[in-house]
Amino acid sequence: MSGITKRENQIIELLRGGADVSVSRLSEILNVSVVTVRADLKLLEEKGLILRSRGGAVPAFHPDMLDKKSRRNPEKERIAKAAAALVSDGDQIMITNGTTSALVGRYLLGKRDLQIVTNSTLLLPYARVNPNLNLTLIGGEFRPSAEAIVGPEAIRRLDQFHVSMTISGTDGFALEYGMTTHLIENAEIVRKMCEQADKIVVVVDSTKFEKKGFVKILPIEKIDMIITDIGLPESAVREFMERGVEVVRV
Repeated sequence: MSGITKRENQIIELLRGGADVSVSRLSEILNVSVVTVRADLKLLEEKGLILRSRGGAVPAFHPDMLDKKSRRNPEKERIAKAAAALVSDGDQIMITNGTTSALVGRYLLGKRDLQIVTNSTLLLPYARVNPNLNLTLIGGEFRPSAEAIVGPEAIRRLDQFHVSMTISGTDGFALEYGMTTHLIENAEIVRKMCEQADKIVVVVDSTKFEKKGFVKILPIEKIDMIITDIGLPESAVREFMERGVEVVRV
């Protein structure tokens, strides 16, 4: 998981098993002192990754989200940084939910007078530390497995906005099937956020290429740019480019 030590990651893995793991038990498993474990738990709580309880702790995120946050972090960081470089001072943009798209917020420090509309609760920590980031979190129903706001109210709120760019994550992307996701309600939100933008930028790691989610979001031809990693084959890059989609590999 990004931004944490190996031992901190071990602690999260132990906690996500669902069992009540005490501080003393963590000390035994990790072969460190109780004082060290308590210090680690304090830091993890400050990073927003756990909630401390009497004698122990529990993960702050749904197990599905913890699993997503633990995958392909170096690639996600590079992709997010490249997407953030497209954002200029004074821009008005949308960012959809997703672990890669949320990381874009980390790299917006230094930009000025940004207005971001999002359904992602993962962006909130970056808004807290960046005074130049004006964040509008749309209303609706909270889905902890995706750290996302969804539902009819969220879609109604999105009708109020128009932005220059939507930065979107996706569960899968393919030449014939376009952008896809596993959840119907998430597809509706992402589709609406893309409709409200002049430019659509998809941020996605290459392992999701040719994966087909349950629900189609958009055809490939509607996408302006895909930012991915070097794992995407050259042949796929050429085919995307032939369909008018710019591909950036980082």
